[in-house]
Amino acid sequence: MRYFIETLGCPKNHVDSEKLAGLLVTQGYEPTTRIDEADLVVANTCAFIEAAREESVETVLELAERKRDSARLVVTGCMAERYGDELAAALPEVDLVAGFGQSLTATPASTPVTLQRRPSSDFDLLNLPRPRASAPWAYVKIAEGCDRRCGFCAIPTFRGDQRSRSTEEILAEARDLVAGGVRELVLIAQDLASWGHDRRRAGRGEPVEALDGGDPQPLIALTRALSAEVERVRLLYLYPSGLTPGLIEAIVDTGVPYFDLSLQHSSRPLLRAMRRWGDGSRFLDRIAAIRALAPEATFRSSFILGYPGETEDDQRDLVAFIEAAQLDWAGFFTFSPEEGTVAGTLGDQVPHELALERLREVSEIQDAITARRRDALVGTRQRLLVDSPGVARGVHECPEIDGIVIVDPSIAVGTLFDGVVVASRGTDLEAVPA
Repeated sequence: MRYFIETLGCPKNHVDSEKLAGLLVTQGYEPTTRIDEADLVVANTCAFIEAAREESVETVLELAERKRDSARLVVTGCMAERYGDELAAALPEVDLVAGFGQSLTATPASTPVTLQRRPSSDFDLLNLPRPRASAPWAYVKIAEGCDRRCGFCAIPTFRGDQRSRSTEEILAEARDLVAGGVRELVLIAQDLASWGHDRRRAGRGEPVEALDGGDPQPLIALTRALSAEVERVRLLYLYPSGLTPGLIEAIVDTGVPYFDLSLQHSSRPLLRAMRRWGDGSRFLDRIAAIRALAPEATFRSSFILGYPGETEDDQRDLVAFIEAAQLDWAGFFTFSPEEGTVAGTLGDQVPHELALERLREVSEIQDAITARRRDALVGTRQRLLVDSPGVARGVHECPEIDGIVIVDPSIAVGTLFDGVVVASRGTDLEAVPA
């Protein structure tokens, strides 16, 4: 029997797909890259925003058309967990809708899932073994769920509160990956800096500076422990108030001073409306402190345009912040009202066309900044990891998210070598061995 998995959404979903693949192998399945050869076709869906849900449904329908008539089609992931009943009713092409931790090979026609009452799991998705990595890097999910209640985000309603994996579980998975040839581990979670705390830090939804109070931050010790196991450790999804001096130092010490900051906006009033901590001034202070410690540090973030109540003053604030921060990478998204969130019921909605206009303005500014920062790397010496023939990355590039470094395709995959950047081609660079 053979399986085919199509994965949509964020890196956390990709880790889930790898775990499901490992489980299917133990059940006698073999992977295939051709859907027409598969006996089991799985769509691991995303439900973060409306555009993601639309893409997920379109993908499911496409898979239904492409698969063999005898193959079973299973929908899992965030949409299955959040909208299980609706999906089962609306998509007769699907043989099974399976929420998190539920069997993909069960015989019932559908698996009902509701937001109010989550079903018991058949297995622990977070700690399933995974197959051998197919690349010299791998995502490692160290926690599931989130204790924060940001105004725009529905993730806690279907992923639940934060559940951190133990250090022993994470190290065991990391060692298995390294033994299989992985040379870079990319740590992911909904709120990475809060790993290990697993408790509400304040009243529901209250924005607080959570981890600057003096208690040891568990992620620091974990980062240092993993750095002893592998050449590179990279951290993604850092909530800004969790970016303590100790954590900053630990990240810099890994040799990968890459800071993926979950900022969302810079306007203090708008961030308070989002139920989030901080403002542009505080963010700039943290970025400046990091650059003082590590001038070569790389910064990425994402921002929401058109959140309910957003004004022209808020937009001017964000434009000024983008120009001052000089981030290497940034993503911009228009607001999507989500069921089960505070923002989904707010008045003073921003017209979508206006939100798009604001997005285009900040995107144009950021594109120019990114191009200049990539140009500035020409002539520099970089430690490069070859991900696939002709494609490498330095510490400035996160896999599957940022640009790449073009190298000689004869250099073996998995090789770490010193290169000199000789050209900048938009978001990508070109390098030769030093």
